[in-house]
Amino acid sequence: MENRQIINGNRISSNTIEKLNDNEIFVFGSNIQGMHGGGAAWYAHKNFGAEWGIGEGLTGRTYALPTMEGTASMKKAIAHFIDCAKQHPELTFLVTAVGCGIAGYTPKEVAPMFREALSVENIYLPKVFIDELSR
Repeated sequence: MENRQIINGNRISSNTIEKLNDNEIFVFGSNIQGMHGGGAAWYAHKNFGAEWGIGEGLTGRTYALPTMEGTASMKKAIAHFIDCAKQHPELTFLVTAVGCGIAGYTPKEVAPMFREALSVENIYLPKVFIDELSR
């Protein structure tokens, strides 16, 4: 299965990412302490090299986005992520539905924080975020 696709001009990341191509980065929700004990964070640690103790930024083949500390800090972290993606056009960032699992937010709450990512060619968003941003 392909990790990404373009539908109607939208770059969409797969709901299920089991392997990464050489230039792909798995973007997942974390806590600022980097305790990757559950959900996509655990999967990123187990399979793609997310480092224990690092709750934000690039490690291994992953990018950790802290989502457990509230929406204000999440919004800042997403802005940092988007800046990082712009600085690394050689990489393709596959965003999971960050914040919508253990953190307990809805796509309607989180998707607007990714609006700027729509214009960044190497960021692929989950369909649930694209759907919210298209409303």
